[in-house]
Amino acid sequence: MKPILALILPLALLGACKGQAIVEEDQPRFPAPDRPVSNLGSNEFSTEDQRDSRGEATTVMDLAEIEPGMTVADIGAGNGYYTVRLAERVGDEGRVLAQDIDSDALSRLGRRIERQRLENVSIRLGEPADPMLPENSFDRIFMVHMYHEIEQPYEFLWRMWPALREGGQVIVVDIDRPTDQHGIDPLLLSCEFRVAGYELVAFRDAPELAGYYAQFKAAARRPSPEEILPCRGDQAAMGEEAPSAPEKKKKV
Repeated sequence: MKPILALILPLALLGACKGQAIVEEDQPRFPAPDRPVSNLGSNEFSTEDQRDSRGEATTVMDLAEIEPGMTVADIGAGNGYYTVRLAERVGDEGRVLAQDIDSDALSRLGRRIERQRLENVSIRLGEPADPMLPENSFDRIFMVHMYHEIEQPYEFLWRMWPALREGGQVIVVDIDRPTDQHGIDPLLLSCEFRVAGYELVAFRDAPELAGYYAQFKAAARRPSPEEILPCRGDQAAMGEEAPSAPEKKKKV
């Protein structure tokens, strides 16, 4: 297992870092999404007992083929529902990076990690348009019920692309409803990933996940920011623009 460097951000620094952006000269320009963006929702999608009663985490980890020794990232980790379960699944030889842009949520999660003595978990404060992930580090990146809240999805996905190891994949769980209602049409999701340099690997409608499951891999080439054209937000246009997008009738 290759070590991941500089993943742990001391909890005392989280409040000081909140809201700060990394400023670089001549930053690349990315298109804005042609759709609304959801307001930041609760860090707790539903109670953990309710989610476990549906077998949510187990189903997602099985579909994602999470194995001992893997290195995974939990983007938008919130209170850590997936973080702690991923930590158990990957075991002592694996690593989990819990990332969020909410420093208060990360502080609470840090205390939970300490209480449960999860020595294979690190935390990282991200930026709204950049997950701040180290390159070539992750076998799986999880984005569960949070993608629709990303204000700059094309920049976010573009900057996330190098973090995948060879064979690494991105796991998205979301709901098929408008993006300003805490969901995203899977056709639109597929298009936004595609134009940012990813390929769809698998898609499943999954009621036990309160939505659907999608899995992507990095394409052979990451486009330049100037090459990225925003996907049209209306579903009818998406059906024309993304002929390889997922069919919505498949079941787990």
